[in-house]
Amino acid sequence: MPTLRIAQDADADELLSRDPLALLIGMLLDQQFPMERAFGAPRLLAQRMGVDTLSAGELAGCDPEVLLRHFQGPPALHRYPGSMATRTQELARLLVERYDGRAEALWTDVPDGRTLLRRLGELPGFGAQKAKIFLALLGKQVGITPPGWREAAGEYGEEGSRRSVADITGPESLVEVRSFKQSVKQAAKEAKGARTGS
Repeated sequence: MPTLRIAQDADADELLSRDPLALLIGMLLDQQFPMERAFGAPRLLAQRMGVDTLSAGELAGCDPEVLLRHFQGPPALHRYPGSMATRTQELARLLVERYDGRAEALWTDVPDGRTLLRRLGELPGFGAQKAKIFLALLGKQVGITPPGWREAAGEYGEEGSRRSVADITGPESLVEVRSFKQSVKQAAKEAKGARTGS
């Protein structure tokens, strides 16, 4: 079992380390929201549902109103609790339909990195970039290393990079990743300014 330190909270990270579905949901929620809070949310969700481990079957069958209340908190599990509750339920339903409700079935029999990237990209809420980042996270920290995983993950798979949540192993690397993301945002803002002549 990997020892993840993404949420910077012992209980939340313990759940992420032993529950592939919690890790998948954390990645889903890592959008327009602080990384450590996104990855801490599955632990809060499990507590509110009164369970030790999240179940795709339970999430898929949960009354949407009840799930929404779990997401609203307080504290809310995301900046957009309504849309993220819906997306989490869609993710759980897809896992039930295609993978027997087991998140780890996404990668247990995968022949290569490209196939795993394609599977991840088919998940609700997982665009091309998020799929690559999660593939890199699986390879770098969970020990899921099908042939060609680094190539499939692109720049996120590079050894020693500090680009994404795949590279967070504690407080120091969290600061480094956050600083990298800010520099990318700043560069994009400056490039946009140069194009518009402002």
